[in-house]
Amino acid sequence: MLLLSFYVTAMLAIAGVVADRIFGEPATRHPLVSFGRLATRIEARMNTGFRARPAGILAWLIAVVPPVFVSWILVSVLPFAAACAVHIALLWFALGAKSLRDHIVPIARALGRGDLPEARSLTARIVSRETANADEAALSRAAVESALENGNDAIFGALFWFVIAGGPGALMFRLANTLDAMWGYKTPRYLRFGWAAARFDDVLNYVPARLTAASYALLGDTRTAWRCWQTQAPLWDSPNAGPVMASGAGSLNVLLGGAAMYHGALETRPVLGFGVTAAPKHVVAALRLVERTTVLWLVLLLVLAFMGAGFHG
Repeated sequence: MLLLSFYVTAMLAIAGVVADRIFGEPATRHPLVSFGRLATRIEARMNTGFRARPAGILAWLIAVVPPVFVSWILVSVLPFAAACAVHIALLWFALGAKSLRDHIVPIARALGRGDLPEARSLTARIVSRETANADEAALSRAAVESALENGNDAIFGALFWFVIAGGPGALMFRLANTLDAMWGYKTPRYLRFGWAAARFDDVLNYVPARLTAASYALLGDTRTAWRCWQTQAPLWDSPNAGPVMASGAGSLNVLLGGAAMYHGALETRPVLGFGVTAAPKHVVAALRLVERTTVLWLVLLLVLAFMGAGFHG
């Protein structure tokens, strides 16, 4: 990170992860809710169909650049201790590890006791596919996919950009990821306007997604994860979700992808992974894989920080 030494960066990254683990998302309205409302107003005003792609680029810049610039100014002019506090707060804002756990664990528990109605209701909160008639395997598959993909989007992408550019970098990643979730659909309304949001997110996520995929592979069935990553990920629509989920599925020896209902239509997606059909135990295993990967990243940061300190010492 340009603003701080690598040792300080590692310490602040750990502090941000601990803050997220303890406090999770704000008890009152999350700041992203306000950002989402702002983004909705911007889109309603600028997505008129006229020069939609340039309008989408400008809308993205209007939504993302001002808060990131203000945060950069803050950490640049504040005293060191106050700047560190802002870095930690911004990383805490960008992370969603506790939120991910709080959403996935109840699904695993509902599936474990055979309560499919409850599992369907809980799964519907975190995925866009239809779950009203989903069976145990389909719900398990959806929860595993969500855990693996959101491990990258809600944790590792933010950590990567925090190392690169501190709190402002983590903030930029989280806002870009949010706009992709809001505007990055291939529907008549968003196909051209949301093109910029999808592409910016693809670029910012390119390296973190591959580091996440490599981490998933390292912490499970490495050979199978690597083979799935290389052969199956290119078939997936998303250039970043493909490697993450293919590697994660191979690491866990579980089958993901396949048919799913979206907006009343059956969509057949490429199969990811290798092994057995997804079951409740794989939901727990996926969450554990994400948590082990978080520990791995923090340990590597510490090792690199101490190596750097020893070298300069």
